[in-house]
Amino acid sequence: MKMRLTGLLLSCVLLVLAGCGGPVRGAGESRVNGGFEQYTLGNGLRVVLREDHRLPVVSTSLFYHVGPADEVAGRTGFAHLFEHLMFEGSGHIPNGEADRLLNTAGATDVNGSTSFDRTDYTTTVPSNALELALWQESDRMGFLLDALGPAELANQQSVVRNERRQTHEAAALGNTEDAVYREIYPPGHPYHANIIGSHEDIQAAHLDEARDFFRRYYVPNNASLAIVGDIDPAATKAMIEKYFGGIPRGAEVPRPKVDAPALTGEKRVTMTENVTLPVVTMAWLTPAVYTPGDAESDLAAHVLAGGRASRLHDALVRRDEIAQQVTATQYSLALGSLFRIQATVRPGHSPQELEAAIQRELDALKANGPTPSELAAAKATIRTDLLSNLEKPSKWAASLNTYNLYTGDPGYLDRDLRRYADVAPEAVKRFAADHLRSDRRVVIHTLPGQAVLPPEPPTPPAPPAAPPRPPSAEPWRNTPPPLGPLPTTPLPRAQRFELANGLPVYLVESHALPLVVASVTSRWGSAADPAAQPGLAGFTADLMDQGTPGRDAPGIAREIDSLGAELSVNAGVDGSTVQVSALSEQLGPAVGMLSDLVRSSTFPPAEVERTRRARLVDLAKFDRTAIADRVVSREVYGENHPYGHPAAGREQAVATISRDDVVRFHQQAFTPGNCVLVLSGDLTLEAAKRLAEDAFGGWSGPATRTPRPGPATPTPDRVLVVDSPGSSQTTLRVAQPMVAASHPDYDKLRVLNEVLGGGTTGRLFANLRGRHGYTYGAYSTLSRTRGDGTLALRTNTHTPVTGASVREMLAEVSGLRDAPVTADELNRAKQSIIQQLPTEFITNSDGAATARYLFLHELSPDYYEQLAARVAAVDADQVLQVARAHLRPDLMKVVALGDAAAIVPQLRDLNLGPVTYRGTDGTPRP
Repeated sequence: MKMRLTGLLLSCVLLVLAGCGGPVRGAGESRVNGGFEQYTLGNGLRVVLREDHRLPVVSTSLFYHVGPADEVAGRTGFAHLFEHLMFEGSGHIPNGEADRLLNTAGATDVNGSTSFDRTDYTTTVPSNALELALWQESDRMGFLLDALGPAELANQQSVVRNERRQTHEAAALGNTEDAVYREIYPPGHPYHANIIGSHEDIQAAHLDEARDFFRRYYVPNNASLAIVGDIDPAATKAMIEKYFGGIPRGAEVPRPKVDAPALTGEKRVTMTENVTLPVVTMAWLTPAVYTPGDAESDLAAHVLAGGRASRLHDALVRRDEIAQQVTATQYSLALGSLFRIQATVRPGHSPQELEAAIQRELDALKANGPTPSELAAAKATIRTDLLSNLEKPSKWAASLNTYNLYTGDPGYLDRDLRRYADVAPEAVKRFAADHLRSDRRVVIHTLPGQAVLPPEPPTPPAPPAAPPRPPSAEPWRNTPPPLGPLPTTPLPRAQRFELANGLPVYLVESHALPLVVASVTSRWGSAADPAAQPGLAGFTADLMDQGTPGRDAPGIAREIDSLGAELSVNAGVDGSTVQVSALSEQLGPAVGMLSDLVRSSTFPPAEVERTRRARLVDLAKFDRTAIADRVVSREVYGENHPYGHPAAGREQAVATISRDDVVRFHQQAFTPGNCVLVLSGDLTLEAAKRLAEDAFGGWSGPATRTPRPGPATPTPDRVLVVDSPGSSQTTLRVAQPMVAASHPDYDKLRVLNEVLGGGTTGRLFANLRGRHGYTYGAYSTLSRTRGDGTLALRTNTHTPVTGASVREMLAEVSGLRDAPVTADELNRAKQSIIQQLPTEFITNSDGAATARYLFLHELSPDYYEQLAARVAAVDADQVLQVARAHLRPDLMKVVALGDAAAIVPQLRDLNLGPVTYRGTDGTPRP
């Protein structure tokens, strides 16, 4: 189901959110008001402001009302390519300088995104860095062309083509997605080609075209700026006027007016792609965004495949087991929307059989419509999704801009909510009958095989360096604004109490919205799997919501849906978690369900076998990320180490795990002495104590020891290749064992990792993407585990530069051992970590995760309050010290998943040792 700003049941939501409404009280005394202020600058820039003082954080969203809908023939992907060019520097800001300054200030979510109808530039910063963010955005709007030359265009053409290879050509179903748009929208329609465009059109773009595009569309009167967060409205208005007020207005921008003609018949396509199992895709043209029928399409998508209680999931995935998974989605757009059903065929069945089963469910919906309970559940879920989506200031800002884009009214929320509230079952039935017709649709059967791709145009030689930038007409813009005073808003602190049975309870209060997250976490994760049963923890987690003495699996799914709640169960390496998210008014029943699952799961034999069959199919799927990480775990830790296998397990073990094994693991893992209850959101301490006692006070059971895993025992092989014949991309991991999160050097290593590859200002990103254009992105991660962790360098690179990419990655690691980090890098890394701390508490789920971390790692409640001081104390000598003590570039594992025939010679040329092979399950191959 589409996760757009939608919802209903006005009794609560309107009071919380509507711009004209008043405040609503949560369980505590804090209040939130959804009101906002809007105005327009003299140059036409529309501005929307909303105050939110929960945390010292501000988000900006700058929409330019341009996307692929505005592209000309032969230049598909141009709007998305231009989005990338906006990050290449501007008249007063050298390339990379804005990222460096924003990163130092603690910015997060610094990104751009292109949809068919708009391009969005988002930034989330500490509130004292708002002026810095506006300085950057305004310089791009007013002065991009002063810095845009042939070299910048060529670099981003290379980056975007790598992005296409990674996200479309090498990704499962990426080419199927291209085919959906190509078939559903006719030639000449702006949506006929996918957003990213073709290699040929991306490479054909000229600098003059980019300049004309900017002058036409990147003007104040074709943009809207939304700012949400911890702001002073008067000061914010002054900043906006200072930085944006003097940018001249552009010519009026005509909006494209193109109809999407109705399909006159069924179009069928059979294609091959890099998928493990066949996939059936059905697509229809549906009403445009915010027009009659759009809300009905959202609700129909939820009834059909919005969760485990939905019709398609219950019939195809659960009952008949002919589909591994199924989704239904409404993509709402200005020039004609798209409704899509997509289902993966289970082994032993055919696309034709699955398609016929989907059609039976569609026919039933057309004939009878949804039941009142189905529609009520869909509305309740949308309501909760809406509120959860608005926990983040960045989502608030984007929603205000979205309303402005499509309706001209940022305050359209009231009317939007009402259109969902007014939908009756008969309207959903009518939508299905009128729009989901078998004689007006596209049907694609995607079969396992080699994707058929057109030849790629060659990449031309790099152009010469651009001439010096012209002198500035506004030299005051050359100086970045200083940060304001440090915010004084304290971080939320987990309150801890303990029940008489020994169960610790953490509460993170937040009364901004009537939402609560409740979770129970055990210290038994996949590291507690018996050596002969890797995957037992994960298999147990999969089964914990499949039955209790008073509820069967379908009943659990229906009850969660009726509450508008969300339930998840998962096993990580160090712990297993059962979590429920719900509106405050539904918290009692939701936590009652949580208690029942944690304490009384029955693991019905039929569900054990059904879940086993589904898990085995998932383990056999070709997932590049999962396969690469599976190999890393085995090689870095050793096959028999507790961290040496993925939480999902291995096929041979999952095939033989018995119900008795699951029951025994659950009894040992989930006891009051081995678990924590975490409550995060709209709940007072007194209410939390009552709730915890009512739900878990009668729980009993002995504590079971969960020792920290021992040291890693790496395998002797160093260079490991998983063959993917014909792949245009190589998935790379360069990894080694690292210390546990409790190690005295961990905070210093965290600073080191931030310098190496913690974001777009890291050395890896600057090297592989910035200097060489080898990849769409390159990063490093330092795991936080109870036992030895992992340092992993990650990227996806174009096949011909696989060896060169590995060489550069290892060189960056060696460079950290050879010389101290610069003062600028050190300051940027430390400030980034410190200033980003408030973002770890933005949502209730974030708050719950921080409390779980305290429990799993046996940390004091003031851990996060003390973290800033510890990080601030790290100096360059200490970073060099820990680099030399812990980094071993000469021993780091190199895992490459790609076309072996093309990449093995490159890897051998690096002289890193013998090249060995691994299968998709991570085990050795000849």
